[in-house]
Amino acid sequence: MGRRHPAPPSTLRPAGTAADGPKVPERTQGFRLCAAEADLRLNAAVGTSLSVPWDDAVLNYDFGPSHPLAPVRVELTMALARALGVLDHSDVRIVPVTAATDAELRLVHAPEYIDAVRAADDASTAQRQTIGIGTADNPHFPRMHEPSALIAGASIAAAREVWTGAAAHAVNIAGGLHHAMRSQAAGFCIYNDPAIAIAWLLAQGARRVAYVDVDVHHGDGVQAAFWNDPRVLTISLHQDPRTLFPGTGHPGEAGGPDAEGYAVNVALPPATTDEPWLRAFDAVVPPLLAAFGPDVLLSQHGCDTHTADPLADLHLTVDGQRAVVERLHRLAHEHAAGKWVATGGGGYALVDVVPRIWTHLLAEAAHHPIAPDTPTPEQWRDRVRELTGQHAPITMTDGLTPNPNPKPWSAGYDPGDRVDQAVLATRSAVFPHHGLDPAY
Repeated sequence: MGRRHPAPPSTLRPAGTAADGPKVPERTQGFRLCAAEADLRLNAAVGTSLSVPWDDAVLNYDFGPSHPLAPVRVELTMALARALGVLDHSDVRIVPVTAATDAELRLVHAPEYIDAVRAADDASTAQRQTIGIGTADNPHFPRMHEPSALIAGASIAAAREVWTGAAAHAVNIAGGLHHAMRSQAAGFCIYNDPAIAIAWLLAQGARRVAYVDVDVHHGDGVQAAFWNDPRVLTISLHQDPRTLFPGTGHPGEAGGPDAEGYAVNVALPPATTDEPWLRAFDAVVPPLLAAFGPDVLLSQHGCDTHTADPLADLHLTVDGQRAVVERLHRLAHEHAAGKWVATGGGGYALVDVVPRIWTHLLAEAAHHPIAPDTPTPEQWRDRVRELTGQHAPITMTDGLTPNPNPKPWSAGYDPGDRVDQAVLATRSAVFPHHGLDPAY
């Protein structure tokens, strides 16, 4: 998320420094579920294959008609998933959502920040801007605390479904607001729901949580939240931060003194296409997850890597993005006992891209994947015209690389290739901390 501009250096401080307050282990003390519910987490049999936390009120997270983060993209995703029958399978369940409590929000955010968001309606412009609200990226809108806390509650609900064994997988399509900091709104994000869900899992007793962020923008807020916590492995693949907001996510940003190698950043050059992007993913993510051994995998599925996205410069297709979803699903089963929590994220091609790839995400997580050449239903295309005035895509594929097949890292390193240079920089920065060889 976020616009094209890089952030000024003063905003790039990693978490764990004085400005960001206490480190993660302090935040999770004393925040536990009752013993009876906690006992469910390891022994419960997995019920429904997929849980989807949902409440129409998440669509009230709305910065206004001219803002890129339009809630219609989420509305059209759910409409497409319903029209294709993704949510009708017997092993898919829509679960109710309640807003995150202040105690849950405080797992990541400062109490005074939460109070300020809640009081934003009555604050002056200057007061709002001290917490990053009332800016071009994060305009104030009335009662913004309520839908922001509801989205955070949906990600907690997704984490609870997976952790207690109620579902194998859970997806919060409205979530993925990964830029919000402890005391600051940023990049269209008020509360950092992925970080809150991770902190909630740690509070329940998860020993290790892996976070993989495939948004075009660096997952800076989640990295900051767990900068010095070796219980959390954060991996972000994003456009080179020298060319895009938030200006962080260089390969040398590898974690605090107690967690070196647990912040992982793959900074990819503009114009990277499907197969090189997937080559980078395959060269970094699977070996690190295998070495880390997470109890739960949480992934953020920003789809602003698409070539049609107006706010960034990578050139992936829906088919390349679908291949990413398939990989993350497989990795959850291989390395996290199938425990997979997924969220949405950025994505500003509101009709052509977001609804299709997030519907693929829901279908893949439901173990009922959609064939790429599946037509989009006519009733959904009619709904698109009704809500946006635009013509909808007619199939679930872009048709350019329906089955991308990247060259594996084991096939050799090309020192003249900018993607290979980025991959090697990342592997060199973090692999030795996990007992892995950067070169092989």
